[in-house]
Amino acid sequence: MDRLKLLIKPLVCRKNKVYADRDMISPDTAPKNLSEDALKAIKSLTDDIIEARENKRSVMLTFGAHTIKNGMAPTLIAMLERGFFTHYATNGAGIIHDWEIAYQGRTSEDVRANVCKGEFGTWEETGFYLNLALNVGAWQGLGYGESVGHMVFHGGLMIPALNELEAFTLDNYHIEPGRVAAAMDLCEIIRKFNLRPGFMEIRHEYPQLGIQSAALRLGIPFTAHPMFGHDIIYTHPMNYGASIGRVAECDFLSFADSVTNLSGGVYLSVGSAVMSPMVFEKSMSMAQNLALQNKKENQRT
Repeated sequence: MDRLKLLIKPLVCRKNKVYADRDMISPDTAPKNLSEDALKAIKSLTDDIIEARENKRSVMLTFGAHTIKNGMAPTLIAMLERGFFTHYATNGAGIIHDWEIAYQGRTSEDVRANVCKGEFGTWEETGFYLNLALNVGAWQGLGYGESVGHMVFHGGLMIPALNELEAFTLDNYHIEPGRVAAAMDLCEIIRKFNLRPGFMEIRHEYPQLGIQSAALRLGIPFTAHPMFGHDIIYTHPMNYGASIGRVAECDFLSFADSVTNLSGGVYLSVGSAVMSPMVFEKSMSMAQNLALQNKKENQRT
């Protein structure tokens, strides 16, 4: 299918179900209707997190997109700022909802109604800007969440000049073939969409609600773990599979690195029944692989 033939509408035309001004929950809001067992679990978990942070162990939170749609962005940002967590991770949809809230203060469309009209996911700004951020991030060697965080934090993207990319390709094809491939992809994208070199301003109306931006500002990993074709950004012709692969691979290895420091730490999975356990089990196996090798090496010495 040629995605250039799709009719892609401005994001402002979309009806949304979640609004920043109405649905975001303040971190100071008291929890409601918690059972005695729930309160005990929270107290136990709080103690575990404090102990893990005192011992400089990983405290990881993985979550699905509904965590964003349920208004938890202010709380997630506050927990980062207070030093409770060392790593956030979400799926591709979580990245999109977080960015749309930061960009326009609205997110979450009616899937059933818009699929029937051939409009589900075919929105210009979400597809164009998020994919462009990932394409530029792949060239810069950034991760998925980091690439989007940069766009929100800086209020735009730096588009390199074609001659810069072409010169890098000629000078480094035998040294950094992976980055050269990303540079060649970005050359094609710049030509295809007639992008001007220099800073592309992308105004975000609610940047203070961007979790990816907050994580970047605080130097805390916020990784994305997408599955190809799952997310609405794949409908846009700006989408390039190689760029998705590069930034997602970077995030997977960052996630796995945090898991290597999880002994004595805390791992929370909220509303992610597929991504979280699937990524975690591979990362745990890799961490165990390295730990056992290290144990054998210490025994020999």
